[in-house]
Amino acid sequence: MFKTFLGLMLAVLLAPAAWAQGYSIQPGDVLQMEVLEDPSLNRSLLVLPDGTVSLPLAGSVRASGKSVEALRSAISAALASNFAAPPSVTLSVGQLNPVTSAVNNAAAQAAAANYQPYGTVAVYAMGEFNTQGRIEVESGTTLLQFLAQTGGLSRFAATKRIQLRRTDKKTGTETVYNYNYKAVQAGAKAPAIRLRDGDVIVAPERKLFE
Repeated sequence: MFKTFLGLMLAVLLAPAAWAQGYSIQPGDVLQMEVLEDPSLNRSLLVLPDGTVSLPLAGSVRASGKSVEALRSAISAALASNFAAPPSVTLSVGQLNPVTSAVNNAAAQAAAANYQPYGTVAVYAMGEFNTQGRIEVESGTTLLQFLAQTGGLSRFAATKRIQLRRTDKKTGTETVYNYNYKAVQAGAKAPAIRLRDGDVIVAPERKLFE
């Protein structure tokens, strides 16, 4: 009886690890990274629509299609030049993108890149948002409406420097729009920027005395 119970407990504990090893990272996933040698680098990493994650000290690293372990090794290698030896990096999936969460089978995952609920667009919130990751919003939603409905910004957000990053799907060219949310909150007029599928909204961390 005890051996049976012990076997069940081991299965429960090892199942998430086995799942993580077989999972291929997708755009919209939110990953949790910890660096043993420098805790200031610990953070959530949003997988952007282009399949990359943005790392401090290292820039962009390709994530989409990799296993968690493969990306962990790639991150350690990317950060290595900043340390005496390659750092010890721990990486886990903190939040799956909504498509993978809803349809967790191989066929659905293969179609996930083209999946889009009727009447909505998928945008990505990263930085000093209380809610990060891929978010489905109704078609026609403006940037101002999005900022009001995403759960808010953290107290560290640089509200004068909100960015809307939009990539032209035909040319691959990215355009960055700066948005002074603080001025809008104070009564200033601003253009009604309607969000498009794949838009990335970035709330940078405010600087000292900003």
